[in-house]
Amino acid sequence: MIDPLVERIATRIRAERERRRWTLAQLADASGVSRAMINRIERGESNPTAVVLGKLSAAFRISVASLLAQAEEPPAQTQAVGVRRRADDAEWTDPETGYRRRQITSPRFPAEIAEIHLPPGARVPYPAAAFAFLHQLVWVLEGRLTFEDGDTVHDLGAGDIIELGDPAPRVFANTGTDACRYAVVLSRASRP
Repeated sequence: MIDPLVERIATRIRAERERRRWTLAQLADASGVSRAMINRIERGESNPTAVVLGKLSAAFRISVASLLAQAEEPPAQTQAVGVRRRADDAEWTDPETGYRRRQITSPRFPAEIAEIHLPPGARVPYPAAAFAFLHQLVWVLEGRLTFEDGDTVHDLGAGDIIELGDPAPRVFANTGTDACRYAVVLSRASRP
């Protein structure tokens, strides 16, 4: 049986590719993800890693949050406005690192906010293109986050905030022994 969240991610990625009228080969060329892997993801046979989602979102020129937000929100919640209970939220887990992500805002909200749990030893790199057309802020809620912004490394602790500038390759890493929890806030600078 296919995990419902993995199935929604598969549908979302396929829909983004088809909306652009791209073949699997075109998406593979644009993203650097193999055609076979994209095919497995779109069929719901593989839960993509955070790195693969970063590459796909960069090719689509949308944020990882946008790619996952609509996949994470079950259809029954798309019409409701108001209170959403924590127990009802879907949480995506990177099968490679154990990175867990929960979308806080719905696709209707003008900013995208996600809560991330990064286990000790986890390292999640994203290409610069994953940050195009976005304003982004990272707010560390608990633990320590080693954040690489291009060639600059920031060691962030609980309560620290970093506002990101121009797109650069970025790495979110937990080099400590305790879990790290942080929030990512995104808003669009312009449309691709």
